[in-house]
Parts: sequence; C-alpha cells; structure tokens
Amino acid sequence: MTEQTTIDDTARGNSAWLERTTLMLKTPDRLNRLRDAAVLVAGVGGVGGVVAELLARAGIGRIRLIDADTVQPSNRNRQIVALSSTEGMKKVDIITRRLLDINPELILDIKDDFIEPETVDDVLTPIEGKTLDFVVDAIDTLACKTALIHKAHENGIRVVSSMGAGAKLDPTMVRIADLSDSRFCPLAKAVRRILRREGLTSGVTVVYSDERPDREAMREERSRNKASIVGTISYMPWVFGSFCAAAVVQALVRDHGGTISALDGSDVVDG
Repeated sequence: MTEQTTIDDTARGNSAWLERTTLMLKTPDRLNRLRDAAVLVAGVGGVGGVVAELLARAGIGRIRLIDADTVQPSNRNRQIVALSSTEGMKKVDIITRRLLDINPELILDIKDDFIEPETVDDVLTPIEGKTLDFVVDAIDTLACKTALIHKAHENGIRVVSSMGAGAKLDPTMVRIADLSDSRFCPLAKAVRRILRREGLTSGVTVVYSDERPDREAMREERSRNKASIVGTISYMPWVFGSFCAAAVVQALVRDHGGTISALDGSDVVDG
C-alpha cells in the first residue's frame, strides 16, 4: 500500500522552527538543499525510526518510509515508535504522525510493506518527481538488505547502511566508513560477502562499531525476517541512527562544492 501524505497549503511557509538549523548551516542555500532532497528510509525500527525523525528535524523535504511491521513489547527498550500505548500499531503510522507534527510541510511517501529482493525497484522511484538523493538502509534481513544496497548503487543513488547495533555497549566506538573498512561486525561481514559476489566491493557508506560483539548476547531464531535475536541496549540504535542521519545531512549540505566550517575544522567556537 502506498500513500502520499502532505498538509494543507495554508500551513506552508512557516519555517521559524528551523532557525537554529539555519544558524548552524550558515546559509539559506544549504537549508534549501535539505528541503529539496528526497531520502528513502528502509525500516523504521530501532535505527530507522531515529533516522527518519532526525532527517525530518533537519528539514529534509521528502522522505519515503517503508516498513510493514507492528510494535511489539520487545521493541520498547530501544525503538522511538514503541510505547505501551502503541503496541500492535503499525510503525509507519506512528512515525508518520510524529514527522508531520515536527514538520507539517514534509512530503511523506509511506509504503506499508516489507522490501523483498524482487520489489526493490519499486521503492527506488522518485518522490513527487524528485529522484532519490539517498537511501538509508536500516533493514535486518540480509537478502533484502543486500538487494537494496546493490540496486541503489547500480542506479547511482548514494547509500548509508546501518550495520549491527546489537551485542555492543560502547557508543564511542561507532564509526562511519566504507563497507570495505568495517570490522568486528558479523552483519557487515555477511553483507560484504554477498555484495562481493555481485561485483560490489567498495563505495557503500556504512555505520558500524569497532567494538567486538558480545557473543553471549546472541541466540538463533528461525523466522521469516530474522535469523537470530541479538541483545540490544537502549541507546545503541539511537547512536547508529544519529550517525546515519549525520552522514546524509553532511553529504547534502556539502553538495555543489559547499562545506560547513564545523565539519572541516575552521571557525569552530571552542566551548
């Protein structure tokens, strides 16, 4: 099911809530790059839900969300959509309300579905005529994850892919790097192996952790969407999601030769 969601035109033009963002970015042009961007967030669970909210709060103008999952009690320790009052509800419905409450001008394209290798092309289409600038992959299922990464790369769409946030505790060891440089992550290792067979060995940005996973925090689980259950602490998916969102925003504001002083080390106020 696909649904296009915006608000009444009478609410457009109110951007006072982006005052602090504009101050940080230093020029309206950079803010406009975010407003004009189109981003797909695949999966709105622990990592993806945080990514979607942070992109909306940064002023990204078009976001496509895809997820068919519902909130379960076990989600409540880490997922932004998960409350006792939201159990059993569709995750995309909850996050849609949150994002439009943050930015009523946001153009949301909601797909209440799971990504399958055979349907990847369907989620990479433009949003209201705007070609996707980024795909943020926050999918757990290996076959679907690698199919999305490969197809996006094949279509020239930049990708930021979240690797495993589970079985890890140290937020200071989270990194943004090329997939080929990731280590100590079983998910990243499996992704590399599959993509290598497709001829893709580099050029995929990932968020991963240098921390060695706690093997005792994992157990096998054979189900449709998961091969294992991994223990996860509350803050780690949020850190991964923050890094994913940061990678997208930084790349977009740097497009067309632009830089941000706080990112390139100049004109930074100490303290």
